[in-house]
Amino acid sequence: MENRDWQIIQVLSAEKNITKAAQILYMSQPALTSRLRQIEQEFEVKIVNRTTKGVQLTPEGEILAQAAEEFIQNMAQIKDKLRQHAHTNSGTLVIAASNYFTLYTLPWVLKLFKEKYPEVRYNVLTGWSKDIFSMIYSQAAHVGFSSVDYGGFKNIHFLYEEPICLTYTHQYEFTDLPKLPRIVYQSDYLLQSRLDKWWRENFNVPPYISMRVDKLANCKEMVKHGLGYAFLPQRIMNDIPDECKVPITDSHGEIISRRTCMIYNDHALSLPIVKLFIEFIKDIKF
Repeated sequence: MENRDWQIIQVLSAEKNITKAAQILYMSQPALTSRLRQIEQEFEVKIVNRTTKGVQLTPEGEILAQAAEEFIQNMAQIKDKLRQHAHTNSGTLVIAASNYFTLYTLPWVLKLFKEKYPEVRYNVLTGWSKDIFSMIYSQAAHVGFSSVDYGGFKNIHFLYEEPICLTYTHQYEFTDLPKLPRIVYQSDYLLQSRLDKWWRENFNVPPYISMRVDKLANCKEMVKHGLGYAFLPQRIMNDIPDECKVPITDSHGEIISRRTCMIYNDHALSLPIVKLFIEFIKDIKF
């Protein structure tokens, strides 16, 4: 098996179409089909079944497709390590970050880092905070940025803390809140649990949820246009008047906030460019 063969299996698994796979790999369709037969002969298994809608991987083909993903990923990591050892200030940074951090903070952070280390390449993965912790734990990413601390990491560096604000562009009485239109967005379980607890501590009836959106940024825009109120982190609301934002407090009078942190494991520190990036982040004043 050559490197090209693993690429053929990987692309074929993703596209389920020989013509499209050949185009992606810059091969002729007959050449790809011929090489596929040779791979099947080498392993003495049938890899694909042809259908009217394309090709379907056999169970043996699925096993090879998984092996192809692992092989290609391992080769990329090996090449990257060699490049980083040869050139300390180059290589690929794999960053896992929450959608919130990726949208509002990560771009200017990477801009600053790129100005200092222009040869660095980036692979940015986004997801919920619990997914970020999982990616760092499994070494699928070098560095993670999360807005919720799920614990379990010794290498954790807190970047900043921001209040959660009850945000509404209309005048209102606090006691009328259950009757007013509330806009909610998908968020991490731990943060949502804190907001639910706050509501139960203040009201004995459920909120009137008039709108659900999938992203925090969308929720903010709905609030800006007066369609309802929401609980939003203060950092993203520079364009909303201060009188429209009220930090919420728990039953002990403590402001409810969200803390953004950077996490990484010891393995990442063995890569020079990752270590440089981590130290760079620690020096930034957010």
